[in-house]
Amino acid sequence: MEKAKLPEFIETKYEEKNNNPAVLEDTEVRRAVVTVIDMLDRGELRVATPPQTGDNQTDQWRVNAWVKKAILMYFPIQGMQTSHAGDIEYWDKIPTKKNYAAQKVRVVPPAVARYGSFLEPGAIMMPSYVNIGAYVGSGTMVDTWATVGSCAQIGQNVHLSGGVGIGGVLEPPQGLPVIVEDHAFLGSRCVVVEGVHVSKGAVLGSGVILTASTKIIDVSKSETQTYKSFVPRNAVVIPGSYAKKFPGGEFQVPCALIIGERKESTDLKTSLNNALRDFEVSV
Repeated sequence: MEKAKLPEFIETKYEEKNNNPAVLEDTEVRRAVVTVIDMLDRGELRVATPPQTGDNQTDQWRVNAWVKKAILMYFPIQGMQTSHAGDIEYWDKIPTKKNYAAQKVRVVPPAVARYGSFLEPGAIMMPSYVNIGAYVGSGTMVDTWATVGSCAQIGQNVHLSGGVGIGGVLEPPQGLPVIVEDHAFLGSRCVVVEGVHVSKGAVLGSGVILTASTKIIDVSKSETQTYKSFVPRNAVVIPGSYAKKFPGGEFQVPCALIIGERKESTDLKTSLNNALRDFEVSV
């Protein structure tokens, strides 16, 4: 099948399968789905397409819902199989990526990236995990025990520190995945889920948790501004809380606080820790 015809074909068959699961047994459907996953694996397709301009804003990212639908169709057509990494045995539907040397990607044992994810040349995986549909840019470090969930889009020269959790967003197909743009720094044990967008150069201090409903409050100016699902460019963010009244009383609810802006002089990774210390942010 011509690649130009794949989007319409996948969309049609995805809808058909809801009323007729036997659609997934069709040879042409299976071949088309596998073609899409193979293109994801080689970086020829992305679940979400970044803006073409340098001014990245949330609404400029475009979700390719048909690609997500292909991933959702891929799981049921795959049979379980045994695979090995040395003496370690796995029993799963999706194989792991291979040929890292040819892709110029450094992978430290026992890191795992699933087939259908893509890592640009120069990316580094410490013992960590990257799921299907995810995209990881050149120069990015996925540090020890960090996870990059399905379809997440991680830019270039990003640092995902130890234990960072990037959530996967497969459903709904039209939903934005988690996006972390170029040069962002996520401190240890940060959690970013539910399609939250972290803009270029942003810094999240250790332990920041961002969900779709988390209030992200800019307290760096005399008048506060509140965001949801979006961290502005170069923002320096730490965990915080605010008072909220409930029937049982007033309690502190978690939020995130923007306490300042990363400066051009702190763009280099070698000076980033010093910048965080200037803001008294733990990493």
